[in-house]
This record gives sequence, structure tokens and C-alpha cells, in this order.
Amino acid sequence: MFSKSKINDPTPGSENDGHGSATSAASGAAPATSAPAAPKPSEFKASSPKAKPPPSLLSPDLHVTGNMKTTGDINVEGTVEGDIRAHLLMIGESATIKGEVTADDVVINGRIVGRVRGLKVRLTSTARVEGDIIHKTIAIESGAHFEGSVQRQDDPLNPGAKAAPAVKANPAS
Repeated sequence: MFSKSKINDPTPGSENDGHGSATSAASGAAPATSAPAAPKPSEFKASSPKAKPPPSLLSPDLHVTGNMKTTGDINVEGTVEGDIRAHLLMIGESATIKGEVTADDVVINGRIVGRVRGLKVRLTSTARVEGDIIHKTIAIESGAHFEGSVQRQDDPLNPGAKAAPAVKANPAS
């Protein structure tokens, strides 16, 4: 009954009848002399990929008490007392985090007291980590300070996941 092109076509002079179709489409036929309007570039914003938002920045003078969770990126330069979950987590040289951090990518330049979970974990030469690191891949630069254990897992972001069990030499029949 309704033409999809007429519903979404905001042509000048056409009025909506309140049922989702233009009054000129109520007769069922569009004028033969009018050509379809060329789509405006602004009409394609919904179908184009969204630009990645800039990372959230916690400045050096900021002290946060509580947990943080985002699907985006976080740059921490201040102090956080709580757990952090993000896509990319960058811990600056002046930053201190007391809590568990979980991210796809973790780059540590500052201090963490707590567990680190990440697909890719990188400790730079200025990093100080006091806690366990659960990772898929890890890089530790010369000069980094690390006290704790390191465990590789295929899915380190899932706290319930366990390391792959060792293969038994004599499987049970």
C-alpha cells in the first residue's frame, strides 16, 4: 500500500498525511515528469561506518575511586582505586591503578597494584606491576619492574576461563 521510496523521500512541497506516506502518493502514481531526486550526502551518514571516538583521558590531577567500564579506549594519567575494563587501556608514567584491569590491549608505563587481564599486554621500561598478569601475548621491556605470576590463556578476558589442560599420556578408555 505504501511506497518505501515515498516514505523516506523528503521532497519539498510534499506533506505527510500522518500515515507515513506523502499526500502526492495517495493517488498511487507519481508524476511521470519528475525524476527521482539525487540522494544527498547527509542521507548516507547512517550507513557509513562510525568514526572511532577519541580515548577518554584521566588527567594527572584526577583521583577516581570506583570501577570504570567502556567499550572504547582509556588513557590514565591520574590515580584510580577500582577496576577498569576497556578496549585499549594506556597507563601513563605518572598513573597509579589499584585494582584489576581488563582490556583487549594494555600498555603499562606507570604503576598497577592488582591483576592485569589482556589479549595483548605490554610492560614498558617504566612499568611497575605488582600482581598477576593473565594474557594471550605479552611483551616486557628491559627495565620494567614486575612482581607476580604470568599465565597465558587463549581467552584471558573471561575470568572463568582456565588455561588449556595438559594432554594426558594415557587417555581413559
